[in-house]
Amino acid sequence: MPLVMPVILGSVRSERQGLRAARFLVAQLEARGIEAPLVDPAELKLPLLDKMYKEHPKGTAPAVLEDLATLYRRSDAFVVVSAEYNHSIPPALSNTLDYFLEEYSWRPSAICCYSAGQYGGVRAAMQLRAMMSELGASSIPSLLPIPRIGKALDAEGKAQEEWLTKAAGRFLDELVWYAEALKAQRAGGTPY
Repeated sequence: MPLVMPVILGSVRSERQGLRAARFLVAQLEARGIEAPLVDPAELKLPLLDKMYKEHPKGTAPAVLEDLATLYRRSDAFVVVSAEYNHSIPPALSNTLDYFLEEYSWRPSAICCYSAGQYGGVRAAMQLRAMMSELGASSIPSLLPIPRIGKALDAEGKAQEEWLTKAAGRFLDELVWYAEALKAQRAGGTPY
């Protein structure tokens, strides 16, 4: 069975640039034969978190949460695409991630961060790395920062700079290694 790696986008702004990175990564993953559904908070329209998925009595969670829980349970890893808002994680991303907990457990995550400027969103990535670990989906050691995203990727998510495809290849090689290793371990059971 192919690996399943949802690409979770973090921005809902009307002129968001992260959709470029998400489309790029979905295409890169699919080229490897990996199922990579896009999880887009702008399409999900989740309200501000009141109850986590697990806090709903069985069978009573909203359909959008049931669908996400089903996807996450069959996932082998998560790719998170994050902007940097005031040196931190975008609120839409935090809200989208916080609905779940157990569904992330024992699965790696990989963080792609971006910005219009030269730092590529790495300050937000450091906070996101701690958050993903707390959720149970520790991030792989590598990041994929994309500085000057408007130049690096076109609107359809096609790389406009050669370095990006090469960097993404190494980044995804690492994620696949962790995903396959943890998938094998989960098959044998988890500590709890």
